[in-house]
Amino acid sequence: MALIVKKFGGTSVGTIDRIQAVADKLQQSRKNGEDIIVVVSAMSGETNRLVGLAHAIQEQPTPRELDVLLSTGEQVTIALLSMALEKRGCPARSYTGGQVRILTDTVHNKARILDIDVASVRADLDAGRIVVIAGFQGIDEHGNITTLGRGGSDTSAVAMAAALKADECQIFTDVNGVYTTDPRIEPHARRLNRITFEEMLEMASLGSKVLQIRAVEFAGKYNVPLRVLSSFEEGEGTLITFEDEGMEEAKISGIAFNRDEAKLTVLGVPDQPGVAHKILGPIAAANIEVDMIVQNIAEDTATDFTFTVHRNDYKKALGVLQATARELKAREVTGDDAIVKISLVGVGMRSHAGIASTMFEALAKEGINIRMISTSEIKISVVVDEKYLELGVRTLHEAFELAGESDSK
Repeated sequence: MALIVKKFGGTSVGTIDRIQAVADKLQQSRKNGEDIIVVVSAMSGETNRLVGLAHAIQEQPTPRELDVLLSTGEQVTIALLSMALEKRGCPARSYTGGQVRILTDTVHNKARILDIDVASVRADLDAGRIVVIAGFQGIDEHGNITTLGRGGSDTSAVAMAAALKADECQIFTDVNGVYTTDPRIEPHARRLNRITFEEMLEMASLGSKVLQIRAVEFAGKYNVPLRVLSSFEEGEGTLITFEDEGMEEAKISGIAFNRDEAKLTVLGVPDQPGVAHKILGPIAAANIEVDMIVQNIAEDTATDFTFTVHRNDYKKALGVLQATARELKAREVTGDDAIVKISLVGVGMRSHAGIASTMFEALAKEGINIRMISTSEIKISVVVDEKYLELGVRTLHEAFELAGESDSK
Protein backbone atom coordinates (compact mmCIF):
# COMPACT_ATOMS: atom_id res chain seq x y z
CA MET A 1 0.00 0.00 0.00
CA ALA A 2 1.13 3.54 -0.76
CA LEU A 3 1.96 5.59 2.33
CA ILE A 4 0.62 9.13 1.97
CA VAL A 5 0.90 12.06 4.39
CA LYS A 6 -2.07 14.41 3.96
CA LYS A 7 -2.11 17.87 5.50
CA PHE A 8 -5.30 19.91 5.90
CA GLY A 9 -5.09 23.62 6.71
CA GLY A 10 -7.37 25.74 8.86
CA THR A 11 -9.85 26.55 6.11
CA SER A 12 -10.20 22.85 5.26
CA VAL A 13 -11.17 22.01 8.87
CA GLY A 14 -12.79 25.35 9.70
CA THR A 15 -16.22 23.96 10.65
CA ILE A 16 -17.74 20.67 11.79
CA ASP A 17 -19.19 20.17 8.31
CA ARG A 18 -15.74 20.60 6.76
CA ILE A 19 -14.17 18.20 9.24
CA GLN A 20 -16.87 15.68 8.27
CA ALA A 21 -16.02 16.29 4.58
CA VAL A 22 -12.32 15.66 5.29
CA ALA A 23 -13.25 12.42 7.04
CA ASP A 24 -15.26 11.37 3.94
CA LYS A 25 -12.25 12.10 1.75
CA LEU A 26 -9.93 10.08 4.01
CA GLN A 27 -12.39 7.19 4.11
CA GLN A 28 -12.33 7.09 0.30
CA SER A 29 -8.52 7.20 0.25
CA ARG A 30 -8.45 4.25 2.65
CA LYS A 31 -10.82 2.34 0.33
CA ASN A 32 -8.41 3.12 -2.52
CA GLY A 33 -5.69 1.26 -0.64
CA GLU A 34 -3.67 4.05 0.97
CA ASP A 35 -1.98 4.00 4.36
CA ILE A 36 -2.66 7.47 5.73
CA ILE A 37 -1.03 9.93 8.10
CA VAL A 38 -3.06 13.11 8.53
CA VAL A 39 -1.55 16.38 9.77
CA VAL A 40 -4.01 19.17 10.61
CA SER A 41 -4.00 22.82 11.55
CA ALA A 42 -6.25 24.54 14.05
CA MET A 43 -9.73 25.40 12.83
CA SER A 44 -9.81 28.58 10.75
CA GLY A 45 -9.51 31.70 12.93
CA GLU A 46 -8.71 29.75 16.10
CA THR A 47 -5.02 30.66 16.29
CA ASN A 48 -5.86 34.37 15.90
CA ARG A 49 -8.46 34.03 18.67
CA LEU A 50 -5.92 32.45 21.00
CA VAL A 51 -3.33 35.14 20.20
CA GLY A 52 -5.96 37.74 21.03
CA LEU A 53 -6.61 36.11 24.39
CA ALA A 54 -2.90 36.14 25.16
CA HIS A 55 -2.55 39.83 24.30
CA ALA A 56 -5.56 40.62 26.49
CA ILE A 57 -3.47 39.36 29.41
CA GLN A 58 0.06 40.41 28.42
CA GLU A 59 1.16 43.03 25.92
CA GLN A 60 4.15 40.82 25.10
CA PRO A 61 3.06 37.26 26.00
CA THR A 62 5.67 35.00 27.61
CA PRO A 63 6.93 32.87 24.66
CA ARG A 64 6.77 29.56 26.53
CA GLU A 65 3.23 30.12 27.75
CA LEU A 66 2.12 31.39 24.35
CA ASP A 67 3.26 28.08 22.84
CA VAL A 68 1.27 26.16 25.48
CA LEU A 69 -1.79 28.21 24.54
CA LEU A 70 -1.45 28.09 20.76
CA SER A 71 -0.86 24.34 20.68
CA THR A 72 -4.39 23.74 21.97
CA GLY A 73 -5.90 24.81 18.65
CA GLU A 74 -4.61 21.76 16.78
CA GLN A 75 -5.47 19.48 19.70
CA VAL A 76 -9.16 20.30 19.17
CA THR A 77 -8.95 19.45 15.47
CA ILE A 78 -7.16 16.10 15.85
CA ALA A 79 -9.72 14.89 18.38
CA LEU A 80 -12.74 15.94 16.28
CA LEU A 81 -11.32 14.47 13.07
CA SER A 82 -10.47 11.19 14.81
CA MET A 83 -14.03 11.01 16.12
CA ALA A 84 -15.39 11.64 12.62
CA LEU A 85 -13.23 8.83 11.23
CA GLU A 86 -14.25 6.39 13.96
CA LYS A 87 -17.90 7.23 13.21
CA ARG A 88 -17.24 6.07 9.61
CA GLY A 89 -15.74 2.80 10.71
CA CYS A 90 -12.15 3.94 10.10
CA PRO A 91 -9.96 3.16 13.14
CA ALA A 92 -8.04 6.33 14.01
CA ARG A 93 -5.73 7.63 16.70
CA SER A 94 -4.79 11.23 17.40
CA TYR A 95 -1.44 12.53 18.65
CA THR A 96 -0.15 15.92 19.73
CA GLY A 97 3.31 16.89 18.58
CA GLY A 98 4.68 16.00 22.00
CA GLN A 99 3.07 12.54 21.98
CA VAL A 100 4.68 11.71 18.63
CA ARG A 101 7.87 13.24 19.99
CA ILE A 102 8.44 15.72 17.23
CA LEU A 103 11.64 16.94 18.84
CA THR A 104 12.50 20.60 18.21
CA ASP A 105 15.07 23.13 19.34
CA THR A 106 14.20 25.42 22.25
CA VAL A 107 13.23 28.54 20.27
CA HIS A 108 9.65 29.21 21.35
CA ASN A 109 7.15 30.48 18.74
CA LYS A 110 9.54 29.66 15.87
CA ALA A 111 11.08 26.27 16.67
CA ARG A 112 12.82 24.02 14.17
CA ILE A 113 12.33 20.26 13.96
CA LEU A 114 15.38 18.19 14.94
CA ASP A 115 14.05 14.63 15.00
CA ILE A 116 10.85 12.56 15.00
CA ASP A 117 10.19 9.28 16.81
CA VAL A 118 7.93 7.37 14.40
CA ALA A 119 7.71 4.06 16.31
CA SER A 120 4.20 4.61 17.66
CA VAL A 121 3.00 5.91 14.31
CA ARG A 122 4.33 2.83 12.49
CA ALA A 123 2.66 0.56 15.05
CA ASP A 124 -0.68 2.26 14.43
CA LEU A 125 -0.28 2.01 10.67
CA ASP A 126 0.53 -1.70 11.00
CA ALA A 127 -2.65 -2.07 13.07
CA GLY A 128 -4.70 -0.52 10.25
CA ARG A 129 -5.32 2.85 11.87
CA ILE A 130 -5.36 6.30 10.30
CA VAL A 131 -2.96 8.43 12.35
CA VAL A 132 -4.04 12.04 12.99
CA ILE A 133 -1.24 14.37 14.12
CA ALA A 134 -1.35 17.96 15.34
CA GLY A 135 0.70 20.14 13.03
CA PHE A 136 2.58 23.31 13.96
CA GLN A 137 3.93 21.93 17.24
CA GLY A 138 6.55 19.78 18.89
CA ILE A 139 8.44 19.35 22.14
CA ASP A 140 11.98 20.32 23.15
CA GLU A 141 14.53 18.26 25.06
CA HIS A 142 13.25 19.66 28.36
CA GLY A 143 9.65 18.59 27.68
CA ASN A 144 8.43 22.10 26.85
CA ILE A 145 5.73 22.48 24.18
CA THR A 146 7.03 24.41 21.18
CA THR A 147 5.41 25.80 18.03
CA LEU A 148 6.92 26.16 14.58
CA GLY A 149 5.62 29.59 13.57
CA ARG A 150 2.87 30.57 11.15
CA GLY A 151 2.26 27.92 8.49
CA GLY A 152 4.24 25.40 10.52
CA SER A 153 1.75 22.59 9.85
CA ASP A 154 3.13 22.36 6.30
CA THR A 155 6.57 21.74 7.78
CA SER A 156 5.16 19.17 10.24
CA ALA A 157 3.62 17.23 7.35
CA VAL A 158 6.75 17.26 5.22
CA ALA A 159 8.90 16.25 8.21
CA MET A 160 6.58 13.30 8.95
CA ALA A 161 6.72 12.26 5.29
CA ALA A 162 10.53 12.42 5.34
CA ALA A 163 10.80 10.46 8.61
CA LEU A 164 8.44 7.73 7.35
CA LYS A 165 9.80 7.75 3.78
CA ALA A 166 6.26 8.31 2.53
CA ASP A 167 5.45 7.97 -1.15
CA GLU A 168 4.01 11.49 -1.26
CA CYS A 169 3.10 14.43 0.96
CA GLN A 170 -0.16 16.07 -0.07
CA ILE A 171 -0.99 19.60 1.08
CA PHE A 172 -4.74 20.29 0.90
CA THR A 173 -5.66 23.98 0.73
CA ASP A 174 -8.43 26.22 -0.57
CA VAL A 175 -6.80 26.34 -4.04
CA ASN A 176 -6.41 23.42 -6.44
CA GLY A 177 -2.71 23.81 -7.11
CA VAL A 178 0.09 26.26 -7.85
CA TYR A 179 -0.77 28.84 -10.51
CA THR A 180 1.34 30.89 -12.86
CA THR A 181 0.27 33.86 -10.72
CA ASP A 182 -2.56 34.79 -8.37
CA PRO A 183 -5.84 34.19 -10.27
CA ARG A 184 -7.40 37.06 -8.31
CA ILE A 185 -5.00 39.41 -10.09
CA GLU A 186 -4.85 37.65 -13.48
CA PRO A 187 -8.02 35.69 -14.36
CA HIS A 188 -6.13 33.86 -17.14
CA ALA A 189 -3.59 32.37 -14.72
CA ARG A 190 -3.26 28.62 -15.23
CA ARG A 191 -2.60 25.78 -12.89
CA LEU A 192 0.80 24.11 -13.25
CA ASN A 193 0.92 20.32 -13.35
CA ARG A 194 4.54 20.36 -12.14
CA ILE A 195 7.01 22.82 -10.71
CA THR A 196 10.51 22.28 -9.33
CA PHE A 197 11.45 22.62 -5.66
CA GLU A 198 13.79 25.42 -6.66
CA GLU A 199 11.05 27.34 -8.45
CA MET A 200 8.54 26.79 -5.65
CA LEU A 201 11.08 27.97 -3.08
CA GLU A 202 11.58 31.17 -5.04
CA MET A 203 7.82 31.64 -5.50
CA ALA A 204 7.23 31.14 -1.77
CA SER A 205 10.02 33.51 -0.76
CA LEU A 206 8.82 36.15 -3.22
CA GLY A 207 5.26 36.35 -1.97
CA SER A 208 3.34 33.25 -3.08
CA LYS A 209 1.30 32.13 -0.03
CA VAL A 210 0.49 28.60 -1.23
CA LEU A 211 3.24 26.87 0.79
CA GLN A 212 5.48 27.78 3.70
CA ILE A 213 9.11 28.31 2.67
CA ARG A 214 10.52 25.97 5.34
CA ALA A 215 8.22 23.17 4.15
CA VAL A 216 9.52 23.47 0.59
CA GLU A 217 13.13 23.55 1.83
CA PHE A 218 12.52 20.45 3.93
CA ALA A 219 10.86 18.59 1.04
CA GLY A 220 13.72 19.42 -1.32
CA LYS A 221 16.38 18.44 1.21
CA TYR A 222 14.82 15.04 1.92
CA ASN A 223 13.45 14.43 -1.59
CA VAL A 224 9.80 14.26 -0.49
CA PRO A 225 7.41 14.51 -3.47
CA LEU A 226 5.05 17.33 -2.56
CA ARG A 227 1.60 17.85 -4.09
CA VAL A 228 -0.75 20.82 -3.62
CA LEU A 229 -4.44 19.88 -3.86
CA SER A 230 -7.84 21.42 -3.14
CA SER A 231 -9.89 20.29 -0.15
CA PHE A 232 -13.07 21.29 -1.94
CA GLU A 233 -12.79 19.89 -5.47
CA GLU A 234 -11.26 16.89 -7.15
CA GLY A 235 -8.15 17.16 -9.32
CA GLU A 236 -4.48 16.22 -9.64
CA GLY A 237 -3.20 19.52 -8.23
CA THR A 238 0.44 20.51 -8.69
CA LEU A 239 3.39 18.17 -8.08
CA ILE A 240 6.54 19.81 -6.72
CA THR A 241 9.56 17.76 -7.62
CA PHE A 242 13.10 17.90 -8.96
CA GLU A 243 13.83 19.34 -12.39
CA ASP A 244 13.46 16.81 -15.16
CA GLU A 245 14.00 16.74 -18.91
CA GLY A 246 11.60 18.96 -20.76
CA MET A 247 10.94 21.33 -17.86
CA GLU A 248 13.41 23.83 -19.25
CA GLU A 249 11.16 24.27 -22.26
CA ALA A 250 9.12 26.68 -20.15
CA LYS A 251 11.15 29.88 -19.84
CA ILE A 252 8.97 31.21 -17.01
CA SER A 253 6.94 29.09 -14.63
CA GLY A 254 5.25 31.85 -12.69
CA ILE A 255 5.01 35.44 -11.53
CA ALA A 256 5.18 36.13 -7.80
CA PHE A 257 4.56 39.44 -6.11
CA ASN A 258 4.87 40.93 -2.64
CA ARG A 259 2.87 43.91 -1.44
CA ASP A 260 4.69 44.05 1.92
CA GLU A 261 7.70 46.03 0.69
CA ALA A 262 9.23 49.35 1.74
CA LYS A 263 12.30 51.11 0.38
CA LEU A 264 14.90 53.16 2.27
CA THR A 265 17.71 55.25 0.79
CA VAL A 266 20.57 57.05 2.48
CA LEU A 267 21.94 59.75 0.17
CA GLY A 268 25.45 61.13 0.15
CA VAL A 269 27.16 58.33 2.05
CA PRO A 270 30.98 58.51 2.20
CA ASP A 271 32.31 56.07 -0.41
CA GLN A 272 34.75 54.09 1.67
CA PRO A 273 35.35 50.46 2.70
CA GLY A 274 32.97 49.17 5.36
CA VAL A 275 30.19 51.68 4.75
CA ALA A 276 27.67 48.96 3.83
CA HIS A 277 28.28 47.24 7.16
CA LYS A 278 27.95 50.54 9.02
CA ILE A 279 24.53 51.04 7.42
CA LEU A 280 23.17 47.51 7.60
CA GLY A 281 24.81 46.43 10.88
CA PRO A 282 22.43 48.49 13.05
CA ILE A 283 19.50 47.33 10.90
CA ALA A 284 20.42 43.69 11.55
CA ALA A 285 20.96 44.42 15.25
CA ALA A 286 17.37 45.70 15.36
CA ASN A 287 16.26 42.28 14.02
CA ILE A 288 15.09 43.75 10.73
CA GLU A 289 15.53 41.58 7.63
CA VAL A 290 16.81 43.25 4.46
CA ASP A 291 15.78 42.06 1.02
CA MET A 292 17.10 43.88 -2.07
CA ILE A 293 20.20 46.10 -1.89
CA VAL A 294 21.48 48.61 -4.46
CA GLN A 295 24.52 50.86 -4.12
CA ASN A 296 24.98 53.48 -6.80
CA ILE A 297 28.31 54.22 -8.47
CA ALA A 298 30.03 56.90 -6.48
CA GLU A 299 30.30 60.47 -7.71
CA ASP A 300 33.38 62.11 -6.25
CA THR A 301 33.58 60.83 -2.66
CA ALA A 302 29.89 60.07 -1.98
CA THR A 303 27.40 57.42 -3.03
CA ASP A 304 23.75 56.48 -2.44
CA PHE A 305 22.72 53.26 -0.70
CA THR A 306 19.20 51.77 -1.08
CA PHE A 307 17.62 48.66 0.42
CA THR A 308 14.16 47.19 1.01
CA VAL A 309 12.57 45.82 4.18
CA HIS A 310 9.20 44.37 5.14
CA ARG A 311 6.60 47.13 5.30
CA ASN A 312 5.87 46.34 8.97
CA ASP A 313 9.51 47.20 9.76
CA TYR A 314 9.54 50.44 7.77
CA LYS A 315 9.14 52.98 10.58
CA LYS A 316 11.53 51.13 12.87
CA ALA A 317 14.14 50.85 10.09
CA LEU A 318 13.73 54.51 9.18
CA GLY A 319 14.49 55.55 12.75
CA VAL A 320 17.58 53.33 12.90
CA LEU A 321 18.81 54.58 9.52
CA GLN A 322 18.37 58.25 10.43
CA ALA A 323 20.57 57.76 13.50
CA THR A 324 23.18 55.95 11.38
CA ALA A 325 23.07 58.68 8.72
CA ARG A 326 23.89 61.34 11.31
CA GLU A 327 26.91 59.34 12.47
CA LEU A 328 28.10 58.89 8.87
CA LYS A 329 27.40 62.57 8.06
CA ALA A 330 25.26 61.46 5.12
CA ARG A 331 23.27 64.10 3.25
CA GLU A 332 19.71 62.76 3.62
CA VAL A 333 17.53 59.72 4.32
CA THR A 334 14.44 59.05 2.20
CA GLY A 335 11.85 56.30 2.31
CA ASP A 336 8.86 54.93 0.43
CA ASP A 337 6.38 52.37 1.77
CA ALA A 338 4.12 52.44 -1.30
CA ILE A 339 6.12 50.01 -3.42
CA VAL A 340 5.74 46.35 -4.43
CA LYS A 341 8.01 43.64 -5.78
CA ILE A 342 7.12 41.66 -8.91
CA SER A 343 9.23 38.62 -9.82
CA LEU A 344 9.58 36.25 -12.75
CA VAL A 345 10.55 32.69 -11.75
CA GLY A 346 11.65 29.82 -13.98
CA VAL A 347 14.43 27.24 -14.28
CA GLY A 348 14.27 27.89 -18.03
CA MET A 349 16.08 31.20 -17.50
CA ARG A 350 19.30 29.23 -17.29
CA SER A 351 19.10 28.32 -20.97
CA HIS A 352 17.10 31.20 -22.47
CA ALA A 353 18.57 34.63 -23.18
CA GLY A 354 16.51 37.80 -23.40
CA ILE A 355 14.18 37.22 -20.44
CA ALA A 356 15.18 40.47 -18.72
CA SER A 357 14.93 42.58 -21.86
CA THR A 358 11.45 41.20 -22.62
CA MET A 359 10.38 41.96 -19.06
CA PHE A 360 11.71 45.52 -19.10
CA GLU A 361 10.27 46.26 -22.55
CA ALA A 362 6.80 45.01 -21.54
CA LEU A 363 6.76 47.18 -18.41
CA ALA A 364 8.07 50.21 -20.28
CA LYS A 365 5.28 49.98 -22.87
CA GLU A 366 2.78 50.34 -20.03
CA GLY A 367 4.63 53.29 -18.53
CA ILE A 368 5.69 51.35 -15.45
CA ASN A 369 8.94 52.73 -14.03
CA ILE A 370 11.34 50.26 -12.42
CA ARG A 371 12.80 51.47 -9.12
CA MET A 372 15.12 48.54 -8.32
CA ILE A 373 16.23 45.30 -10.00
CA SER A 374 17.52 42.07 -8.47
CA THR A 375 18.44 38.86 -10.28
CA SER A 376 19.47 35.29 -9.54
CA GLU A 377 19.93 32.22 -11.70
CA ILE A 378 16.20 31.49 -11.92
CA LYS A 379 14.50 34.78 -11.01
CA ILE A 380 14.31 38.45 -11.90
CA SER A 381 12.66 40.83 -9.42
CA VAL A 382 11.72 44.47 -9.91
CA VAL A 383 10.41 47.06 -7.48
CA VAL A 384 7.68 49.33 -8.84
CA ASP A 385 5.13 51.77 -7.42
CA GLU A 386 2.30 49.99 -5.61
CA LYS A 387 -0.35 51.41 -7.95
CA TYR A 388 1.18 49.41 -10.84
CA LEU A 389 1.00 45.97 -9.16
CA GLU A 390 -1.99 44.51 -10.98
CA LEU A 391 -1.14 46.10 -14.32
CA GLY A 392 2.46 44.88 -14.03
CA VAL A 393 1.48 41.28 -13.21
CA ARG A 394 -1.07 41.09 -16.04
CA THR A 395 1.35 42.69 -18.49
CA LEU A 396 4.12 40.19 -17.76
CA HIS A 397 1.70 37.25 -17.74
CA GLU A 398 0.70 38.20 -21.28
CA ALA A 399 4.24 39.04 -22.43
CA PHE A 400 5.49 35.58 -21.47
CA GLU A 401 2.37 33.80 -22.78
CA LEU A 402 1.62 32.09 -19.47
CA ALA A 403 -2.12 31.74 -20.05
CA GLY A 404 -3.41 28.48 -21.52
CA GLU A 405 -4.07 24.88 -20.60
CA SER A 406 -2.36 23.61 -17.48
CA ASP A 407 -1.19 20.41 -19.14
CA SER A 408 1.16 22.38 -21.38
CA LYS A 409 3.86 22.21 -18.69
